[in-house]
Amino acid sequence: MSCRKFIKSFVQGFLPGLTLKIFLFILPKILMIMSKLEGYAALSVIERRTAAKYYYFMLVNVFLGSIVTGTAFEQLDAFLHQSPTQIPRTIGVSIPMKATFFITFIMVDGWAGMAGEILRLKPLVIFHLKNMFLVKTDRDREKAMNPGSVDLPESLPSLQLYFLLGLVYAVVTPILLPFILVFFAFAYFVYRHQIINVYNQRYESAAAFWPHVHGRIIASVVLSQLLLFGLLSTKKAANSTPLLVVLPVLTLTFHKYCKNRFEPAFRKYPLEEAMAKDQQDHAAEPGINLKSSLADAYLHPIFHSFEEVDLVEVKVDKNQIHIPSPSANELTPPSQPHYANHHEDEPSHNVHQQEVGPPSNLSHDEVDSSSIVYQYDIESPHHVHHH
Repeated sequence: MSCRKFIKSFVQGFLPGLTLKIFLFILPKILMIMSKLEGYAALSVIERRTAAKYYYFMLVNVFLGSIVTGTAFEQLDAFLHQSPTQIPRTIGVSIPMKATFFITFIMVDGWAGMAGEILRLKPLVIFHLKNMFLVKTDRDREKAMNPGSVDLPESLPSLQLYFLLGLVYAVVTPILLPFILVFFAFAYFVYRHQIINVYNQRYESAAAFWPHVHGRIIASVVLSQLLLFGLLSTKKAANSTPLLVVLPVLTLTFHKYCKNRFEPAFRKYPLEEAMAKDQQDHAAEPGINLKSSLADAYLHPIFHSFEEVDLVEVKVDKNQIHIPSPSANELTPPSQPHYANHHEDEPSHNVHQQEVGPPSNLSHDEVDSSSIVYQYDIESPHHVHHH
């Protein structure tokens, strides 16, 4: 009986988190391929798109999916016999019931994930496999030992999900907060060590990830406030719940202020640096017209304005062809007719050339160019006959 109870507690408590972790380990590779198929060329853009997809997947399937499915199965009778307006209240009641699952998820995914990050067991196994089968030279071994860079498409959405769990359960179930705090403490020291001493940075995106991170943090705050409404509406504080509507309004106002104040620094080129660049170009080329050169400076070369080029027509008169005749000094002395068969395997047209010597009673001075006769036979096969 005790063994059956242990197996039941193991299946219900530990196994779901482990299965979810294995699936989430494979998912970023699939999302990277999907982002590449979208047509993005820069690696930083591909990783940002992958991180966004991975975060939305975890938000819907891990967080909201666990809450909704747990509510649907645990309170199925309430879902079937109540009005749709009462569903948010039912979900608000079910949020504390899923605290045990998320505590297990934080320990399995978060704490064990930080331990695996500092041990780097997966890169160690991959290195030994490459060393056994692929490494042939010292350069191959050095390439196999490359630690790579931080896996932002996988690590960044996970950190944002844990931040969301901390915001949601800070008021609902505060017992979850110590697990979140321990995880972030481990994550700070581990990633600080890995970034400084282990990883190699592959690119510099000028903090292009931060606007996305800031927007998701604001969305997490708003989502935690909305779920808090559903929970407080089921308690004795239902009359004071409408007063909490001001919280999302203030949060969205703060987000709009930050977006207008700080986002141009990530999206647009600073005017001071642009002006300094123009002055540098003007100093390098004093005669340059900046207004005309900047008109199409940032266009693709195919869209630039082309100058008209005068085309020179070349006419060839086919009738005026001068063929110089060989002089008498260039003629060979007369000889007896000789025959030679010369075979050449060439795919071009074959020439049948016949050279007729003058009669023997003529002197050398009386030989003119008419004694040489050229005949061209194009239909002959791949042979050249020289008589």
